[in-house]
Amino acid sequence: MVNAAVEPSVAPPVLSRRRTNAVFATIVLGLMLAALDQLIVSTALPTIVADLGGGGHMAWVITAYLLTETIATVLVGKFGDLFGRKLIFQISAGIFLLGSVFAGVASSMLMLVTARAIQGIGGGGLLVTAMALIADVIPLRQRGKYQGALGAVFGITTVVGPTLGGVFTDHATWRWCFFINIPLALLMIFMAARTIPVIRAPVRPVIDYLGIVLIAMGASGLVLGLEWAGSTYPWDSVTIIGLFTGSAALLAAFVFAEHRAREPMIPLGLFRSPVFTICSVLSFIVGFSMLGALTYLPTYLQFVDGVSATSSGVRTLPMVIGLLGTALFSGEVVSRTGRYKIFPILGSAVTALGLFLMSTMSASTGAPLEFLYMFVLGLGLGMTMQVLTIAVQNTVPYHVLGAATSGVTFFRTLGSAFGTAVFGTLYSSKLEASLADASARSPGVPPDAVRAPGALHQLPPARAAPFIDAYAETVNHVFFWVVPVALAGLVIAFFLKSVPLRDSARAGASDIGEGFSAPDTPDSDQQLARAVAGVMRRSPRPVGRQLIEDSESPLTAAEAWALGQIHWRGKRERGAVLRDVAAEHRVPDDVLWPVFIRIAEAGYVEPDEEGRLQLTPSGRAEIDRLTAAWRHWLDQRLEDWDVRDPEDRARLDRALDHLASELLEEAEAQYIRTPL
Repeated sequence: MVNAAVEPSVAPPVLSRRRTNAVFATIVLGLMLAALDQLIVSTALPTIVADLGGGGHMAWVITAYLLTETIATVLVGKFGDLFGRKLIFQISAGIFLLGSVFAGVASSMLMLVTARAIQGIGGGGLLVTAMALIADVIPLRQRGKYQGALGAVFGITTVVGPTLGGVFTDHATWRWCFFINIPLALLMIFMAARTIPVIRAPVRPVIDYLGIVLIAMGASGLVLGLEWAGSTYPWDSVTIIGLFTGSAALLAAFVFAEHRAREPMIPLGLFRSPVFTICSVLSFIVGFSMLGALTYLPTYLQFVDGVSATSSGVRTLPMVIGLLGTALFSGEVVSRTGRYKIFPILGSAVTALGLFLMSTMSASTGAPLEFLYMFVLGLGLGMTMQVLTIAVQNTVPYHVLGAATSGVTFFRTLGSAFGTAVFGTLYSSKLEASLADASARSPGVPPDAVRAPGALHQLPPARAAPFIDAYAETVNHVFFWVVPVALAGLVIAFFLKSVPLRDSARAGASDIGEGFSAPDTPDSDQQLARAVAGVMRRSPRPVGRQLIEDSESPLTAAEAWALGQIHWRGKRERGAVLRDVAAEHRVPDDVLWPVFIRIAEAGYVEPDEEGRLQLTPSGRAEIDRLTAAWRHWLDQRLEDWDVRDPEDRARLDRALDHLASELLEEAEAQYIRTPL
């Protein structure tokens, strides 16, 4: 249903290659900072706990960031449409900077967790706004490539963050995991002010504030209950039962509110699609397993193997290599064959195997075997995560494409927050008992000596051995109890319906950025533009010239482009002025004069009293002919866009009308940078 107030469509500005690259560099910098800080502290956690205490709550250092990031990604996309993405990008950078300062000077675990929550708000804003800015400044045909590159940067930066955190911890201080953000964020704000253009969004959105508040409070209550249960409070305590009961009530209220919302945060009708439902559950499990494992692997490696923080980050790279390898392989296979169901099934099975193998590690397990186990886990995660977004994008109608895409990503990020919390609960509850047993077997060891990996491994081997075994048993306990979660994913994956891929989904299948699925805008118009961009990129011939031929128009490519310029400017202004067109495209007036004279002599345009060029009836007829060819071209490649619901059709017509203007801008280099 169309509920947003629609304003005239505005084509993206035409930027020089140099400025486009500068904008992209600014966007990448923002995305890298936000992605890095998801896990950059995982290798520093043992040292942070040794400095600040509060080991039972160390999972919150990561969970707080993930949870506020998840909620921010929902709000920020709408705020970007309301106030402009450039402003929201800069505000998000400022919030991220503020959180980084407080995190760097934190004197207690509570202060650090609070600072991380502030960071998460800014980080979520940077992630979503970065993806949306691509649609504002990158020509249509290149957009899929740039957004895919951002997705890959997001994924790779996320998983290499622990290594960087280890470097700071070993060679400076863990506080530099946060201080490093300060100069980079200031640089990013400055670059954004200089490079990113201000663009007024064509749609004024309706924001589902109630739904966002309810899901935020409900999810936070569940995560808090999982974090406290069994460590701070007993499972049957009034506090834990109250948290779970209250969260259930809030989530039930969220479902009720979404049924009544004008623009729901997550359209509940999506869950009528079994593919969306199953992919959302599997995405939750992938986030649960991946972030949970990456959070506690460095702790195991530092306490059990006695390696440095830097080495513990480097030693997780086999998991990253396995993940990237199968993500690329599965994407390529899906792109070529159009079949994807086998990969979530195999991926879930291999993920369960990897978690089980890692639950068998001990102090006597050699590094090569540890590398193999981590590699196996990475293989499974890569096979699963690559195809889930593609499967959803392949089956939902295009008018809900944005909501479906952001929904799957939302559940994966939420799974990451829950996974870190559950891993933390299992870790804390087991560690205290294991350390108490170790103290009984090796009495007289100071408590501080067993809370820091460096101090532990400076003890005599005989006295340190019981405590090393305690840490090994604890992390093994964590991985073992996550195996059933992965096995549940295996059972669920068998129910995933395999639907032959349509062209737009096939175009994105081999793009690793789709698999990593950085939090994206829920704007269906932008998601549709991305789908069209992917199809255009696969087209063997320039689409603009193909449409001219298909429409049997007598226009040349240059004449069609010039006629389009007058048409689209006529919708935004009262007509087109040649010098304005030339200035926007950074070419001399003399370059454009010949083609504009030709279309005037042919009777397609005429000047009005103020000298502005307007389309004649013949000119409008040619535009209508090209538009019809454009819609026919899309109809053949985007199978679900021609829906019967008139309101849905109106939404799609608006999006496609906007895409048509961008198609003309995309052809600019071809039509006016060459002789006319």
